[in-house]
Amino acid sequence: MDQNEHDSGVAPSGIDAPEPPGMHAPTVGDVLLAIEELWPESLAEDWDEVGLVAGRSGKRADRILFTVDPTAAVLDEALDWGATMIVSHHPLLLKPVSSVAASGFKGEAIHRLIEAGCALVTVHTNGDSAVGGVSDVLADALGLQDVQPLTPAADGLPEEGIGRVGNLGSPVTLGDFAEVVFSILPAVAGGVRVAGDKDALVRRVAVCGGAGDSLFDRVRSSRADVYVTADLRHHPASEVREAAAGATPYLIDVSHFGSEWLWLTPAAEALAGVLTDQGFTTDIRVSGVNTDPWDFVLTPGH
Repeated sequence: MDQNEHDSGVAPSGIDAPEPPGMHAPTVGDVLLAIEELWPESLAEDWDEVGLVAGRSGKRADRILFTVDPTAAVLDEALDWGATMIVSHHPLLLKPVSSVAASGFKGEAIHRLIEAGCALVTVHTNGDSAVGGVSDVLADALGLQDVQPLTPAADGLPEEGIGRVGNLGSPVTLGDFAEVVFSILPAVAGGVRVAGDKDALVRRVAVCGGAGDSLFDRVRSSRADVYVTADLRHHPASEVREAAAGATPYLIDVSHFGSEWLWLTPAAEALAGVLTDQGFTTDIRVSGVNTDPWDFVLTPGH
């Protein structure tokens, strides 16, 4: 995977280079305000945990790394680079904990971040729901038009919410469309799975970055021909296909990591744009670490 880098005045050695006239590095608090402008916390689902996980708001945040998951390998990459903030899509601490002792991998991550002076912030379902969020990026990459949310946000703009549905410029076969889906995603062990007649024509497409089998009712009511999402479980997927009796909606199951990885570069560019407009200079990169948990897959004929 290519890294996306905005070099704006920090020397490769980690020694601060002279800042451009009128420009200066933001603090963690400054970056949090920019994040709130782009991906408001009010858009996060009730069960979610977003926002600052570790770090002091007054500390300098001049090197920011975007990632899907705050894994140990991502921390290695970030701290070796000298990152002062990590923006992670997935939360490190989604469920309540009673200890952050370094004897566990989550506690170890917290200790490493604090000891290195690197902040960690989560942009999760607020990043899914916002304009330009995960599903918007996926819809754009697939060339969808007249896009609307599958589930509109309760307290957001009409175009905000979870999932998206829109139309292709012209009908294509399910097989050809699946090839397009496969081509835009990073290479992962699981590949892409498809349920439906590969020669059937599809035009109306629903998408949801990440796990989306909770949205099947919305997909059916949207009259989508095909639904692209991740982590489809056997029973919900089987029931959808049985109820459809071979007709629509067809299903395309992709990597959870891959479906959200597409968002990282546009998100990094959006944050860089807001910070630059506010007079800040930062070095923002996208992690080059593939955090998909699967290493290899066996198929018939191997």
